Amino acid sequence: MVNPNSWQTKLTILLASSLTVMAGATVSPALPAMTKYFESAIFDPDTRTTLVKLVITLPALFIVIGSPIAGIIVDRFGRKLLLAIATIFYGLAGSSGLYLDSLLAILAGRALLGLAVAGVIVSATTLIADYYSGPARAAFMGLQAAFMGLGGVVFLTLGGALAQQNWRYPFGIYLFAWLIALLVFAYILEPNRNNSLNSTTGSATEPVDRPLPVGVLAIIYGLTTLSQIAFYLIPVQLPFFLEQLVQASPLQSGMAIALCTLFSAAASMSYAKLKQRLDFVAFLPIIFGLMGIGYLLIGQSSSWAQALTGLAIAGLGLGIIMPNMTVWVSSVVSDAVRGRALGGISTALFLGQFLSPLVSQPFIKPLGLGGVYAFTGGALAIGAIGLAIFKSQVRNLARDRAAL
Repeated sequence: MVNPNSWQTKLTILLASSLTVMAGATVSPALPAMTKYFESAIFDPDTRTTLVKLVITLPALFIVIGSPIAGIIVDRFGRKLLLAIATIFYGLAGSSGLYLDSLLAILAGRALLGLAVAGVIVSATTLIADYYSGPARAAFMGLQAAFMGLGGVVFLTLGGALAQQNWRYPFGIYLFAWLIALLVFAYILEPNRNNSLNSTTGSATEPVDRPLPVGVLAIIYGLTTLSQIAFYLIPVQLPFFLEQLVQASPLQSGMAIALCTLFSAAASMSYAKLKQRLDFVAFLPIIFGLMGIGYLLIGQSSSWAQALTGLAIAGLGLGIIMPNMTVWVSSVVSDAVRGRALGGISTALFLGQFLSPLVSQPFIKPLGLGGVYAFTGGALAIGAIGLAIFKSQVRNLARDRAAL
């Protein structure tokens, strides 16, 4: 009998969660080389550059499409089966860049990858919410985000090193998902959702007839989308920015993005302790303030060191977003709709990532990449000040004081 509190089960969930980081950013250091490789394609230079950047962001669009469906599946048919199937398809679709020689065919593979990621993140996060409640849930959600960040450090650094040899090689990293699929079959236990007692904390779960808190969900989803529009300026645009700034190699770009995820992981690890002192709304100005300062530093960078400093500070804010929003959602919805609610936050998360290059691209020519980072940083800083001033109004708008 599989014990859901065993270290094998916990490690399996954490490894599965790390796949979401791999989905886009792992091949980010290869983008400049991919752009040069497809120079002979029939597309004009601007279209070709945009299509290559879609290698990073197209999975996000299909995660947006797939997440609500994944939420319905996990609520109706269970968590384990979807997680196992999704990890298998993840490895197949993610590795397509190893052997496909058409940019459009690679993009089709990235679309299938997005559907697989939707299944992985919704089922893995819902399992955490099923297995844990209260402070234990906050701690594990923080650990999940931290593990995703640390996975990003490993995968991005490895992706950068492989991209130095050939732009195709980072796509091979996605085959790691097949090992995780074996662990899912062996160590994941389908939760008994009719059991009202949580095995980890011994506390009663939320009543199943709790009304859906539309106000608080709208705030969570909206802010999550905005944060990700800003965040994805890093994996999508940073390799090009650093190439212009210091002639950075793919390995250096991968290490720079990995530094951001390393500091993100450190912040995520501290979330559970911070949550004992701060409510969900109080985290918001901290998140956007740190991101704003970091992006302003990146935008004004004249050296490699200054850019890295900005990435580190921005990473601290980014590390709090995921656990804060997922724990917040988990705490305000009933078990009956938990999968769909967490599917909604996954939709919001990746909608922002998909929209990021589409929103930023019109500003790159007139402002330059540095100007885009600086402008974004200023907007985030202003947003943080507004959230700090109007915290009580945001709490009232959320209409769920008990969850704060």
